[in-house]
Amino acid sequence: MSSEQVGSAYADVTDADLLARHAGGDPNAFGEVVRRHRDRLWAVALRTLGDREEAADALQDALVSAYRAAGRFEGRSAVTTWLHRIVVNACLDRARRKAARPAVPLPEDLDQRLPAPAQDDPAIRGETRATVLAALATLSAEQRAALVLVDMEGYPVDEAARILQVASGTIKSRCARGRAKLLPLVRHLREAGGPRGNPPPGPSVPSTDERPIDEGPAPEAGGTNVEGGGTR
Repeated sequence: MSSEQVGSAYADVTDADLLARHAGGDPNAFGEVVRRHRDRLWAVALRTLGDREEAADALQDALVSAYRAAGRFEGRSAVTTWLHRIVVNACLDRARRKAARPAVPLPEDLDQRLPAPAQDDPAIRGETRATVLAALATLSAEQRAALVLVDMEGYPVDEAARILQVASGTIKSRCARGRAKLLPLVRHLREAGGPRGNPPPGPSVPSTDERPIDEGPAPEAGGTNVEGGGTR
């Protein structure tokens, strides 16, 4: 059965019910959950880590963890919040283990999340991406995760707090401190007609051949179990 046929078969089934069906042995239910949310999960992982390989590994680990933990999902939060919490925690764990800032370009569509420069020139867009990369690389993993969720993915502060399992005030503080660090580094972009204030939320990263993620990870693949939506 193709992914389109599976999606059609589950069109009226909620995410929570899909997890329950997966726990009950339905072989296609978890793949449908992933199909529904993979683009945004991928976007969050990629923007948190800034490296395609690292993000792919973190997302794969997170999906395997979610696959194994689905039977323990208690419905105290939305399935999307639960999934994002697992993905972000996997990214933060990987960033802490690596103990180094990403040193590769951010996704090619990053400039689509920023207002176009005064002159729509490819060289200027490339310079914008490089500048934002260098600026984001100065932040801690926690500040970067908060800014990705709030400023780049458009989550409300309260929802970002639920995803990261911290107080709303902590998210506000991390965002404020992160923006304060970024501002001197991107001020010239603002003066040249670049971003003013928070970048508006953009579309999810589209499915491409570059995404090395399967829709339904096999349960025997590597990864860690989760309790309450974490990766530890």
